Amino acid sequence: MGEQKWDGSLARARARDRAPRPRLGAAITMTPWTLVDRAEAEDGARLELFRRGSHYSIRVGGSLLRNSRVHDSERALAQLALEALAPDARAAATVLIGGLGFGYTLAAALAALGPGAAVSVVEIAGAVIRWNRDLLGELNGQAVADARVTLIEADLCALLRAPLAPFDVILLDVDNGPRAVGRPSNGWLYSPEGLAALRAATRPGGVVAVWSAGPEVGFSDRLRGAGFEVVLHRVSSHAARTRERHFIWLATRPRDLAGGV
Repeated sequence: MGEQKWDGSLARARARDRAPRPRLGAAITMTPWTLVDRAEAEDGARLELFRRGSHYSIRVGGSLLRNSRVHDSERALAQLALEALAPDARAAATVLIGGLGFGYTLAAALAALGPGAAVSVVEIAGAVIRWNRDLLGELNGQAVADARVTLIEADLCALLRAPLAPFDVILLDVDNGPRAVGRPSNGWLYSPEGLAALRAATRPGGVVAVWSAGPEVGFSDRLRGAGFEVVLHRVSSHAARTRERHFIWLATRPRDLAGGV
């Protein structure tokens, strides 16, 4: 699939918070967002959780980071990656998820995995972990309480720089895309060094899946240069937004002819 140019400065807010257009003649009622909780991130940024009806949003420094209403592509991130594994491998697969958010990717992974699987979720913001434990379980079926889940409050980049036991699947949803990073330090993840670390943290035959709000010219080639086999998927952001697409790269670490590294 060919890749398109994309302005990497587009915020995830634009991809996730545009409401479906009302029908002609329908009354428009705007319910205000209500502040639920506020916390300070490790870097000093202000994190805020808002609620409107049954929907939540997370803002950083006053700017929208995530909206719970639009999440189909977050579920697809886990579904596509795990479908790439053999069915018997899913029963006891080891999965690393970078970014917790509202827990939709985690919930989708748990639904596709067997009882012997193990899922490690790395989230840098302790408040996001706490909100999932205490307030957001209604969105994701109490995913963080699943016995297969281990929550790790840490910087994913720092974790990947250290020696790790390899995973069957790594799911990355920590940024708006390979260029539109949420934190400047996250740019390392998509650099040759970061991609090499991701490959080293993936078992032969395993999959690294990367979410993006838009296409990124040259990123498929960058993944191939790091030793992955690459498939790029365009997926719907929300069932009601059939024309809006997000992008998911599936990067598989090949096996050698003997099935080893």
